[in-house]
Amino acid sequence: MRKLLLFGIVLLFAGFGLTAAGQAESVQQDEPVVIRIQGYGGQDPAIVVRLLNEVIGADLEKDNIKLVYEPIEGDYNAGLYNSLSAGTAGDILYVPVETAPGIIATGQIQPLNGLIDTTPFIDSLIEAYTINGDIFGIPKDFNTLVLYYNMDLFDEAGVEYPTDNETWSSLARKAEAISALGSDMYGIAFQPSYDRFGAFTFGAGWTPFDSQGKTNLMDPAFVSTFTWYTDLIKSGAAVMPSDLGQGWTGGAFATEQVGMALEGAWMIGFLNNDAPNIPFESALLPAADDGTKGNFLYTVAYGINRQTENLDAAVKVLAALTSEKAQQFILEEGLAIPSRKSLADNPYFKNDSREARANKAVFVGSSTGNVLGYQFGNVGTDWMTPINTAIVTVAAGEVSVQEALQAAQREIDEMMK
Repeated sequence: MRKLLLFGIVLLFAGFGLTAAGQAESVQQDEPVVIRIQGYGGQDPAIVVRLLNEVIGADLEKDNIKLVYEPIEGDYNAGLYNSLSAGTAGDILYVPVETAPGIIATGQIQPLNGLIDTTPFIDSLIEAYTINGDIFGIPKDFNTLVLYYNMDLFDEAGVEYPTDNETWSSLARKAEAISALGSDMYGIAFQPSYDRFGAFTFGAGWTPFDSQGKTNLMDPAFVSTFTWYTDLIKSGAAVMPSDLGQGWTGGAFATEQVGMALEGAWMIGFLNNDAPNIPFESALLPAADDGTKGNFLYTVAYGINRQTENLDAAVKVLAALTSEKAQQFILEEGLAIPSRKSLADNPYFKNDSREARANKAVFVGSSTGNVLGYQFGNVGTDWMTPINTAIVTVAAGEVSVQEALQAAQREIDEMMK
């Protein structure tokens, strides 16, 4: 009897042991996979956290995936390079288009070929993240440039509003007519920098890097565009924002001394808040006189850290972050334009409002003409500094176009050695 009792106790404890082990194993299996998403600080965390919690989080919880957003405050690119170097980077990373080639060159971004279906996304956006046939990012949203105009000033000058079919010549004529309204009036605000001027060079057929990765500022397409742009400033038909005490073309436009400005969708909120009395509308960027348009893609993609230990989960999260549901949320927030082709027919764009029309123009601009990413090879943003300097010095009448571009070419060649 005593032996039976002891045997029963042993079985009882053995049973508890198995149950406890089973529970431990069950707990271990239920432990979620944590996917860290590294992105911008500033205003992004509030929006991204809402996206994660309200839009895609519940679906991913079913796959036992937990999402954590880790913003990098301050200089994002420096912070990202540091975290990649230290091995502390997130599983999913923002990859800005302007620094994408350099980030990808580190070898620490996972190629997405065969992992993500890229066909639903705008071709030009995917191309901006494609190197030697490998795709390294799925753009989460984007902006292009559109032409904003002040309807009151056009009415006062008796000039027809800009249309989607403007050319450089017709734009110049309309700018000259607006500037004729007074000595303190200007047809258009031209930022003396590549980030606006460059879009016109693409329309002329120029590309920043040739097949050998070199930059040629003496290309006739670049020279002719540069001359047209700086001549408008020198004539007074265009004005640099700094001449009106402003830091960007949106600020210059808001003074009501400027008829037109080139900006992205971010202009809409600024004007509604800071210049609510300006009756503005928008149109596509003008084409070169041969009918070819150019534009910039300002975008950020989601990339995957090549060192992630949770590749399958990271792929699921990336797909969710760029899903139609997530992109509809981004569109309705009015922050940027989602990257899926299907958004072209979204009811939002059909609203009878200047905001919807401007956003539609931004969307259409991504597929109209020669559209290139706002990027600078492996050199980084310093690449455009000589071009910016050349615009300023020529517009001020300090040097000729030839002298300015030769000096800029020497500087860029030195950078690219």
